[in-house]
Amino acid sequence: MGWRIFNRNREPTQKPDEGSRIAMVTTVGESFFSWNGKLYESDIVRACIRPKVKAVGKLAPKHIREDAKKGITVNPEAYMRFLLEEPNPYMTGQQMQQKVETQLCLNNNAFILIVRDENGYPMQLYPVPCISAEAIYNDAGDLFLKFQYRNGKNGTFRYEDIIHLKQDYNQHDIFGESPAKALSQMMEVVGTIDQGIIKAIKNSSVVRWLLKFNTSMRSEDVKKNVDEFIKNYLSVETETFGAAGADAKADVQRIEPKDYVPNAAQSDRTIERIYSFFNTNKKIVQSLWTEDEWNAYYEAEIEPDAIQWGQTYTQKLFTRKERGFGNRIVFEASNLQCASLNTKIGFQALVDRGAMTPNEWRAIVNMAPVAGGDEPIRRLDTQVVNAVGKLSEMINEENHAAVAESIAKILAQAGEAGRWKDGKDTDPRGDYPQ
Repeated sequence: MGWRIFNRNREPTQKPDEGSRIAMVTTVGESFFSWNGKLYESDIVRACIRPKVKAVGKLAPKHIREDAKKGITVNPEAYMRFLLEEPNPYMTGQQMQQKVETQLCLNNNAFILIVRDENGYPMQLYPVPCISAEAIYNDAGDLFLKFQYRNGKNGTFRYEDIIHLKQDYNQHDIFGESPAKALSQMMEVVGTIDQGIIKAIKNSSVVRWLLKFNTSMRSEDVKKNVDEFIKNYLSVETETFGAAGADAKADVQRIEPKDYVPNAAQSDRTIERIYSFFNTNKKIVQSLWTEDEWNAYYEAEIEPDAIQWGQTYTQKLFTRKERGFGNRIVFEASNLQCASLNTKIGFQALVDRGAMTPNEWRAIVNMAPVAGGDEPIRRLDTQVVNAVGKLSEMINEENHAAVAESIAKILAQAGEAGRWKDGKDTDPRGDYPQ
């Protein structure tokens, strides 16, 4: 794709150390993959990672700038907003997030190449479709990553121009641990069970018969009698199909196929182990979850990845000076989209008190924004604290009696408004006239 022309001021010269190379699960011919290394072709694995991949694709990346004087601004730079929404000419931000997250789930490593302009500003982002990655250091100690592609070519780029997502980060300094060793035995069991079931189904469609002749016959006579038996009794075109007869010269015996098929409990336990490996369960996979079950899955799987996406994007897309001025990338996830309708309606109370704008609430209930909906609003009976505070600032020796009387009236009105609900007195004392 012509990426070598960017960001490569120096060729790495040092040979890689032992153990500094990782192989992705898409590598063809890896001996440790008894299922031919095609992990993504397993329906169980794909079902396990699909909910997480789609949820990460729904994350909304935003450029946030926190300034001491101007406060917080969202997407202040147009170039960064376009980069997050349209990372390259071939995919949208959601598509790239899903592609990269799929690689992260399958390999525990995922890479995004940053293509910069002549001034060093990022202008395009590309997922790296590699089958292996190797860490290389040059004489100056700069870190490079050498990628091997499926077409046999390779590319080497500075690590500072690579957004590297990783998980199961343990022994290696650069890469996450591959899930291949942990999954290989379980995938072999699943493959063996599937093959056994297919073989049993094929064998069950074959009716096997044994003709035992009581007299000695030549081989051609044996074959002739067997052919006649098949033609007369086992062919659907004959009138005698379904009923067989034999004289005293032959005994007819039906042989039932005895194929071993693992019971359902063994299969379910193996699938459950794979679910546990990917930290999911049947309800998440089949979209049968409740609100609380999805929230638990979100906090365990989606939220950590959202934090990692934001931090790695911030580190690689902004210089240290830019980060010092409050620039960062966040991947927002509206987990309330999965809340029940009653829960969503309950957030109306936050709108009344100014904690949430009307448009923010409308987004939760999948409604389009309205004009003026970005301004917070407050109910009149929730303005007491501010009103009392302003009056308190105005009090002095001359007006203290009048101000105190005004404060008392405001508090009385607020108390009266708060004690009535649905036309009924909520005060247990019941000493107010209805």
